Amino acid sequence: MKRKSLSTAIAVVLLATTAPVWSQEAATTGTQATTLDSVTVTARKREETLQDVPVAVTAFTSEALDKLNVRDLGDLDTQVPNLTIYAARGSTSTVTAYLRGIGQADPLWGVDPGVGIYLDDVYIARPQGALLDVFDVERIEVLRGPQGTLYGKNTIGGAIKYVSRGLGTEPEGFASVTVGSYNQLDVKAGLGGAIGGADSGLRARVAVASMNRDGYGENTTNGQEVSDKEINAARLQLGAYAGDNVDVQFAFDWMGDKSGMRGAQMLAANPLAPAYPPLSDRYDIRSGMRNVNDTDMKGGSVTVNWRASEDWTLKYVLAKRESDTETNIDFDTTPLTLVDVRAFYNDNQLSNELQVNYDGGGRARGVMGLYAFDGDAGGQVLNHFWNPALPPALTNPLYGDTQGVVNTKSYAVYADWTFDLAEKWKLDVGARYTDEDKHAIALNRFYTDLSYSTSWGTAANFDKTVNFKNFSPKVSIDYQITPDIMVYALATRGFKSGGYNIRANTTAVPRSGEPFDDEQVDSYEIGSKMSLLDQRMFLNLAYFYNKYEDIQLSVFTSYTLPNGSQSFFGDFTNAGKGHVEGLEVEYQYLPTRNWMISGNLAWLDAKYDEFISSGVDIADTQKFTNAPDFSGALNLEYRTDLASGGNLSARVSYAYQSEVWPTTDLSPAIKQDGYGLVNAGVIWKIDNAWSLSLQGTNLADKEFRTTGYNIPAYGVLTGFYGPPRQVSLTARWDF
Repeated sequence: MKRKSLSTAIAVVLLATTAPVWSQEAATTGTQATTLDSVTVTARKREETLQDVPVAVTAFTSEALDKLNVRDLGDLDTQVPNLTIYAARGSTSTVTAYLRGIGQADPLWGVDPGVGIYLDDVYIARPQGALLDVFDVERIEVLRGPQGTLYGKNTIGGAIKYVSRGLGTEPEGFASVTVGSYNQLDVKAGLGGAIGGADSGLRARVAVASMNRDGYGENTTNGQEVSDKEINAARLQLGAYAGDNVDVQFAFDWMGDKSGMRGAQMLAANPLAPAYPPLSDRYDIRSGMRNVNDTDMKGGSVTVNWRASEDWTLKYVLAKRESDTETNIDFDTTPLTLVDVRAFYNDNQLSNELQVNYDGGGRARGVMGLYAFDGDAGGQVLNHFWNPALPPALTNPLYGDTQGVVNTKSYAVYADWTFDLAEKWKLDVGARYTDEDKHAIALNRFYTDLSYSTSWGTAANFDKTVNFKNFSPKVSIDYQITPDIMVYALATRGFKSGGYNIRANTTAVPRSGEPFDDEQVDSYEIGSKMSLLDQRMFLNLAYFYNKYEDIQLSVFTSYTLPNGSQSFFGDFTNAGKGHVEGLEVEYQYLPTRNWMISGNLAWLDAKYDEFISSGVDIADTQKFTNAPDFSGALNLEYRTDLASGGNLSARVSYAYQSEVWPTTDLSPAIKQDGYGLVNAGVIWKIDNAWSLSLQGTNLADKEFRTTGYNIPAYGVLTGFYGPPRQVSLTARWDF
């Protein structure tokens, strides 16, 4: 039978969170299905079924996202093996993401993420605004492990893809309202279909969302809320279809985040601020800074799909994105101006990608492509450091200005092909070659006062370019033991771009102006995809071993000021080598018509093999950040049909992770011990149009830190915490 692929969109396997099949007969007779669904996907840019794809991937349909109460990407944290993802320190929508112990927590321009985030096939280069809220979504996909061949640089840990609902011919849409704890009020709506009739060839879809919530805490200095949420977003899609062979799609998205500061708790008394002991509430602060934490992000794209023949399809994507962020960061969280920072970020990127897909129905099929990226990331950071224990001087208070821009020009060519070696054996080979220039301009100076008008010294002033080249191959082989059990082995490479430290202080530390190298991971993986018990159980396993080199770390480096006192700057360095190995289990089991059990288990062992500091190897004393040894989740769901024609589902979930070190300074006060979270939800589908959803998160109100700051030179030791207990009620209308 000849295989055909009408889509060249990058997609992934819908795995452990797909809901069981509910047939129309089951809805009318009260008989639930007794098998789990099997989904056709395009993980390697061509259509394949779930059990055919030798890739470690988890994905969530829109129904599963609603059922698990996933409100933004951060809520995926517990449902994906070895994923750590959360809002970065004082921000609401800036993302920190790690997969299998690999990622990047520093959001400054010039530093690239280790987990790539994609919105409808378009790479989001900067973390600001990338903690996407979930609305009008078709699925969210998480690819674990290096994705250097098909996805390219900065997917060294993996990739997260947010796929919006597509363009259909039939008029349909939805509207929902959510109310909940802390005066939560979320409104979401979407509408799409053909314009001028199903045969017109023109289609459109529009979706809007407004997410609002009061703060978890209070700024006791001025009475303003902190850790609140105020985000508005919109997406517009237009498509023109010339028969079945050619279509052109236009898309535009916008997000505005006007949320305030996120509160951080003092974890120890600051000796420079004895009048301000730690507060008891983990979200309250006493900041004297203005409550500013704004991000605007928007993007547009044009996608052309052309089925040139029965065997060949082509896809071209042209995309432009930009973002602007202004944020105030009160490191000490007191009214004193000990460590106060105003930061401005801006980003502009333009990307082009051409994909060519071949499937002639024979023993070979594959995809080839060209990719180009041109992006400017820059901004300005105004620092104010003051030590009241020292006498006033030119360097106390210290007023610093960090500004500049990093331009990235990256070009890549890639290919990935699958060969049927025999009836049960398949071989997949791929490679990507990348050539990239990083051009950095930095001007870091010291000033005499808060006007930043009179400079008395320069910390760094450079205009430099560095080139990086990378070859990322991949080879995998899989064997179909039975029609329901497949095993595979995989070897692949990923890399993360190097660059320049835009915070450099070349006057005090000359090497800080030199480029840092790109990271590289060689990953080896074996796994299996199993459908058991007459397709009532999916069980997928993966074991991996990663060789990790030139690990990039963001650290604070102390230096001596002209008056002999100590200060610090944000440094960036390549630590050395490490290895990461782990085991991942994903399961989904339908024991009876009414019950379903799903979840995951993960084990991770991440260790440094070499960590050079001041010429000394300190690998034995260092630990990977955001890499818990053990984690997992268990979801227990009961679902039943109702005599009225609707259905009712109830879910309880428990997720656990062992201790984690969130920051590179390895402060024991910021370290988070192992903890568990309990969530639950009930969804009443009244009929085909109306549904009510009651959801609760962190029901035990567990206190858990996600990250923090440790700046001994100014007595700063703070921690940022995950959300408290929350309950919400959603009414939804589908039409």
